[in-house]
This record gives sequence, C-alpha cells and structure tokens, in this order.
Amino acid sequence: MINQEITVGIVGAGTMGTGIAQVAATNGHQVYVYDAFQEQLKKAEAGLQSILARQVEKGRMSQEEVDQILGRIQFVDNITMFGECGLVIEAVIEKPEIKKDVFARLEGIVKRDCILASNTSSLSIASISSALKRPERFIGVHFFNPAPLMKLVEIIPGIATNPDVAETTKALIKSWGKIIVTSKDAPGFIVNRVARPFYGEALRILEEGVADVATIDWAMKEIGGFRMGPFELMDLIGHDVNYEVTSSVFKEFYYDPRFKPSFTQKRLVEAGWLGRKTKRGFYDYREGAPNPDPIKNKVLGTAILNRVLTMLINEACDAVFMNIATAEDVDLAMQNGVNYPKGLLAWADEIGLPKVLDSITALQNEYQEERYRPNPLLKRMVREGRKFYEKV
Repeated sequence: MINQEITVGIVGAGTMGTGIAQVAATNGHQVYVYDAFQEQLKKAEAGLQSILARQVEKGRMSQEEVDQILGRIQFVDNITMFGECGLVIEAVIEKPEIKKDVFARLEGIVKRDCILASNTSSLSIASISSALKRPERFIGVHFFNPAPLMKLVEIIPGIATNPDVAETTKALIKSWGKIIVTSKDAPGFIVNRVARPFYGEALRILEEGVADVATIDWAMKEIGGFRMGPFELMDLIGHDVNYEVTSSVFKEFYYDPRFKPSFTQKRLVEAGWLGRKTKRGFYDYREGAPNPDPIKNKVLGTAILNRVLTMLINEACDAVFMNIATAEDVDLAMQNGVNYPKGLLAWADEIGLPKVLDSITALQNEYQEERYRPNPLLKRMVREGRKFYEKV
C-alpha cells in the first residue's frame, strides 16, 4: 500500500514540473513546487488553474475535485520548505551543472530517507548523482509531456541507486496510474534512443531524393498507422530540440553512425526554421501558405515504411541485446511514450524476423555503412528460429 501522506517536492515550475505536481496532487499528495523565479511561479499557478478550470467546463472534473487538487499544491520560492518531503523530483533545464547544483543544495535540506529524482530525458544519472554525498537515494524518473496525460514513465536506476529506492519509486509512481518501464542508465534511455531512426532514416530518405516530406509523412501515417509523420513530428517538437537530442545521443554513443545527425535538419536550425513555433520548418505554417500534396503511390509508400520500420526494429533489438530494457518494456515504452501503433518487437514477430533481417542486410549490402549493420540478437534469433513473444 502506497503512503499518500508522502509529501512531494518539485523543483522547476515549467510545463513539466507543474504537470508532475498536478499528477501527484490528483493522487492525494501534498506538493511543494519551487522555482527560483517568482514570475515563473505565478505563471505556473495561473496556468494550472486555467487547465483545471477547462476540465470542469468539459465535465471531466467537478469543481470540488479541482479545489482539492489546487489545495494540495503550494508554489514556494524557498527551497527549505522541502524539509518534510519524502520524494523530490527535479524538472529544470537539461544542463548537468544546473541539475548537480540543485541536488547538492537539496541534500542539505531534505530528510535522510527522502528519495531524490531527476526528470532528465537523456542525461547520465550516474553523472548527476556524483553531486551527492549519498547517491544511493538518487534515481531517474522520466515523465513524458504533458505529464498528466502521458501514461509512460521511464525509471532509471543509476550505478549507485539502492534497489529498495528503485522499487519504492516504481510502486509510488505506478500508484499514480502510470505505466512503468525500467531502463539502464544509457544515452537516451529507451524512448529517445529507439526512436532515433524514425527521424534519422526519414531524413536520409528525403536527402537521397527517394520521396518528399509530404509523401514520407503520408506513408508512415496511412500505410504504417503512425499518428504523425516524422517531419510533422519534428516540426511539432522543434528542430532545435530534436536536433540537439540526436546530436547528444550521437556523441554519447561515441559517434556511432546509427545516430548520425542530418545536415538538412542542421540547416533548418541555422536558418531559424524551428517548426511550428517559428511558423517555418519542413512545412510552412504561415497563414495561407501552400504545402505540397503527397504522392499517394502505395508501392513507394510501402518501401518507405519498410525501410524506416526496419531501422526502428533493429534499434529496438539493440536495446534488448545490450540489456537496456526487456522486450516487453521496449514495446510498452514505444507505444505509450511516442504513441507507436504497435510494439516494435511484437511488430517484428508479425512481419517475421527473417524478413526483417533480410531487409536490414539488403540495406547494409547496398550502402556498405555501419549505420545499417544488423543487430547480433536479430541474427541469433533468426538462426535459432525464435520470436520475441513465443506462444505458450
């Protein structure tokens, strides 16, 4: 039984921090939200009130429920209020030195049994924990945006994390109605690592002139069943953010060609065409601006889908091969973290692992690049006639 009397502290009153605070308060916890900037605290409080008011207008919540949630959250400008917290989640900017400074300060304030967690999306848990005298109580807890709506939370124990801390954290966040997956402390964790080919291979197909942006997006949505095409999604995320994540994963994996960033996306960033937020990206979002129609050729579309999907499956295989996560957690993560229509490894079973291996081998033979090397686990499973999900 999870103790709802645990007080939760949130450092950072941005969209993510406020969203996590809403989740914790909705599940009965007293919550403190701290930010160093008074204006940000006021903005966050007003924003949360507005979001919850809309829930009442739409009939999703009663006013009484909203009042109870808001009554459990205090927006504070003094971090010493966190002395009574049993869990503190940091949700500040993705800069290691800033996060380390936050935790070094927190350690002198919180109780000895308080769990300290970072909501980092890709930074090393081991590195951040080095700022602590007691790193065994530190863990990665990666929520997805928007936190109240997205079910997935990646739990990332660090090299020093006490197993009891990991289990307590999982149980607590699972009690909030979240889907929990566990990842090794590796670059990109599960989702941001496995999803790279969705963008990278689509960009490569564009750069080769195989198809244009609209046609690739059409193929992935209409034939593949993905909710958004890769170029629509990059425009939505923002090319500055998406390119930075790709560059970070590329660097952290010692410049493995599988994660090589795209010059095409780099040029968009340099031009300030960051996507929807600047009204220009791969698509033009200015009022009345024309955008190209896709070429709805099913043969071409199927070839595009198969190439991107093959690369995604190969990356998912690598996450299992390198013990980053179980096959089940990889599939749960991709379905619930980025809304893929199927788990990639279940999809691989459906296609047939020999066909997937043939596809990636054909790409390797064509390009003679390490980018397209088949994963050893995929080769081994084909050789042994196994599937990821064996029917009992």
